[in-house]
Formats: sequence, C-alpha cells, structure tokens
Amino acid sequence: MLCLYQPGAWADQPSILILGDSLSASYGMSEAEGWVKKLQQNLPDAQIINASVSGETSGGGLRRLPGLLQQHQPDWVFVELGGNDGLRGFQPTITENNIEQLITLSKASGAQVLLSEVMVPPNYGRRYAERFQQIYHGLAQEHEVELVPFFMTEIATDPNLMQADGIHPNREAQGRIAAFLLPWFEQAIAE
Repeated sequence: MLCLYQPGAWADQPSILILGDSLSASYGMSEAEGWVKKLQQNLPDAQIINASVSGETSGGGLRRLPGLLQQHQPDWVFVELGGNDGLRGFQPTITENNIEQLITLSKASGAQVLLSEVMVPPNYGRRYAERFQQIYHGLAQEHEVELVPFFMTEIATDPNLMQADGIHPNREAQGRIAAFLLPWFEQAIAE
C-alpha cells in the first residue's frame, strides 16, 4: 500500500483517500509508476493517500475502511472497488450492499465520495455485466455522490496499453488514467 501521508505537512490541504484494487495499486510495476503517483504530481495542493490493495474485494475494503477513515480523516474518498467481486462471480447484491456501506461510512465520517464506475468483462454474460454496472449508477443517484466513468473503458480495448494478463493496465496506460481522472479530482477539491 502506497501512503503519501506526512503528518503536519498537509494540514490545510484537501485530502483524498483512494480505496481501490490492483487497478489503483500499481499492479505489475512500482508504486511510483502508477496513476495515483502521477495524479499527485498534477495535484500538488492536495494530499492523496493510496490505500489500494491488489486483489481487494468490496468486502475487504469495507473491513479496512473504518480504520482508514479514523487514521487519515480524509475530505474525500475515491471508491474503486467491485472488479474482483465481479471476476469472482459474486452476486451483485453482495457488491451493492458493500459499496453502499462504503459510501455511508465515508459520508458519516464527514468525507465526500467519488464513486468509480466498475465494469466486468463481457464474457461474464450481458445480463450479469449490465446488472453489475447498474450497481454504481443506482447508488450514485440514491446517495447523491459523483459517479466517475470507469477509467479502464478505453484502455482495456487497446492491447498496447495492457499487461500480458489482459486485465491490468501497463506503465504507458498510467499517465492516461491520471489524465482521465484529473478533472474529476480537480473539481472535487475545488468544492
């Protein structure tokens, strides 16, 4: 887990906790090469805490979140979880309940939420993929949180931007992900 946190150094700056899986944890490369580090370089007036863990499920994130909220007291929480739930074939209601609790806990702590849309590969079947996608749209609307389009949509279809496993973005893709997400984060910390 990459933690760019330095007590006291960021006291007056907005803080963003990234709660994600391998897509945000720089899987297959050093943390310094990942999109979170690149995003931090473009947001020098914000503190970004990367609490992402490869292989993390929505349930795992839910177990860790209370401690992270207490430790870091972020202004924003960027939730990028659920992909591993889908890859493991979890019932969508399980993922939906967990993501809803992540939103509720974050808001109860005083943090605002950016919710990343997450999609599963089409080979899981159209019905499952559509139901999975509906989780994020429905929860964003119900809880009035900003829904960020899935940052892998354009990248996943370009083999030049993917690692050999066909699941994870490569080094070249990291800058593109950071550039895609930058306006969402800029808008958030400007509020």
